[in-house]
Amino acid sequence: MSDSEEPKEDIDDAALADEWAAALEQQETEEDVPAVTTAPLDDLMAQAEAAPSGIPVSGADNPNLDVILDIPVRLTMEVGSTNINIRNLLQLNQGSVIELDRLAGEPLDVLVNGTLIAHGEVVVVNEKFGIRLTDVISPNERIKKLG
Repeated sequence: MSDSEEPKEDIDDAALADEWAAALEQQETEEDVPAVTTAPLDDLMAQAEAAPSGIPVSGADNPNLDVILDIPVRLTMEVGSTNINIRNLLQLNQGSVIELDRLAGEPLDVLVNGTLIAHGEVVVVNEKFGIRLTDVISPNERIKKLG
């Protein structure tokens, strides 16, 4: 190999560097690519409070929320709870009764991904259980509980 010839690796690296430079230059000159913005939490909370249901709705005013509206979350209803030691846990069998920390008739907790969002009562509709919300916790209260 003579001194005037470049090794093949140097040519490939140079060509790759030129392609990256061209791609970066093209990216900088494109104006029709929308910028990704994130609304501050205060703005989202204001939108939530302004909505009649307390839940912000999607639309032209809320383009940032469109992304999250189809994300699945886990909704659970909690009748009550109790602490039990392992000795008593191992003695449980069919027909055992466990006392919970709630009184009969008290509302159930409605949780989304483990966060309390409402209280409700059990209803039966077409032979299926459901829950009627009796008290929904405001977004501001939910945020206070997180802190």
